[in-house]
Parts: sequence; C-alpha cells; structure tokens
Amino acid sequence: MTNEIVKKNEFVALRYTGSANGVMFDSNEEENIKKLHQDATAREVIVVVGKGMIVPGLDKALEEKEIGVRYEVSFVAREGFGERKRELVKTIPLKVFTEKQINPYPGLTLAIDNMTARIITVSGARVITDFNNPLASKSLHYSFMITRKVTDEQEKVRALFEVSFKFAPEFEIKDKITIKGPQILEMYVKAFSDMFKELVGKELAFELKNPPARDASAHEHDSAEHEHEHTH
Repeated sequence: MTNEIVKKNEFVALRYTGSANGVMFDSNEEENIKKLHQDATAREVIVVVGKGMIVPGLDKALEEKEIGVRYEVSFVAREGFGERKRELVKTIPLKVFTEKQINPYPGLTLAIDNMTARIITVSGARVITDFNNPLASKSLHYSFMITRKVTDEQEKVRALFEVSFKFAPEFEIKDKITIKGPQILEMYVKAFSDMFKELVGKELAFELKNPPARDASAHEHDSAEHEHEHTH
C-alpha cells in the first residue's frame, strides 16, 4: 500500500537533521538533538509546504514525498542560507560594546539589532564583526521524514503564529481568528492577516486584553484614591 503523498500548500509535521561538511548543525530528532544541546527536547516542526518557512532546498524537497518515509537531500548554498556577503562584515567602534558592558573577543557570537553577529578581530578601538549566517556559502545536507499531514485547525493556526509572530498568543477561532492581548499585537494582526486568510481561510481580528498585573495595579490605585477620599 502506497503512503499518502504531500502536496504544495499542505500543513505537515516534519522531523529532520541538517549537516554541513559532515558536521550536524540542527535537528529535532531524539537521537540527534541531545548531541547538540543536552537539555533540548525533540519536537516536530509544522510547516506549510512551499511557503518558505524553512530553507528553500529543504522546502522544495518536501513536495511529492510520502508520509513516513525517510529521505536524504543535498543542495548548494543558494538553496540554503545563501552566499557570504562582504557588506555584512562591518567595523563597529569598541565603545558600542563597552557601553553595553560587553567585552568583545574573536569568536564571540552575540545578537546585535536582532541579527546574529560573530566577532572576527578586535584591533584598538575597532571591532570587525561578521553578520553573515555561520552557514552562508556552505552546501547543506538534510535527512528528513514527514510524519503526518496536519488537519486540526487549532494546530495549524498555532504553527502559523509560531512562524510569523515567533510565539503563539492567546487566540479564539470562530468566523475569524481573534487574537487577545496588549495593543502592540494589533500591528501583527494587520501585517499577517492576509497570510492567515490564504493558508487557513480565516482573517485575523484583534481584541484588546490588558495583562492581569496591570489591572491589579489599577485596582490598587483606585482603592488608594477611595481611602484618601474617606480621610477628608
């Protein structure tokens, strides 16, 4: 009996292990993830096939594959994390680091302006910093298995939130997907509503919901004012 075939735009659960030059750099499979991070937990990732949620080479490889079958795929850098770019190697004044109480040294990796950067050299008051992805210009190899198609609406929506928002907010699904939370989330709703409409058939909506701690603080303030009125 032939297993089910995966098509473009379908939600699937994926297990994979990626390597470059024979060295593993990423995995969400139990037998490999502990080699990268001792305390990490293996968790399948949910993606929409053909929608760029993973590196292009792996994304393309998912189409027309069978559920539950192990596959191997290799591809060049342009289908992975791209080629190295000279303009992403920058000279930054040392004081930018020292003002943040960071002591830069060659090999140090840190986040700057939401980008991963690696210190190449420190020379006097200048720090040569590389913003290229560490896997840029490298050919990649992936071993992967699509474990199932994802059909549950809640699971689909949560997966899309984790990809687009980088976290899953409180939400409710009816005719629309209503996100509940602080005002800043309304910006995300406007930015990603069309994508949700395309992929799960429902638009995003927003409902303001202030954090409980803020409500409690306001209540304490009101109580204090009420007591103050009774003292006069």
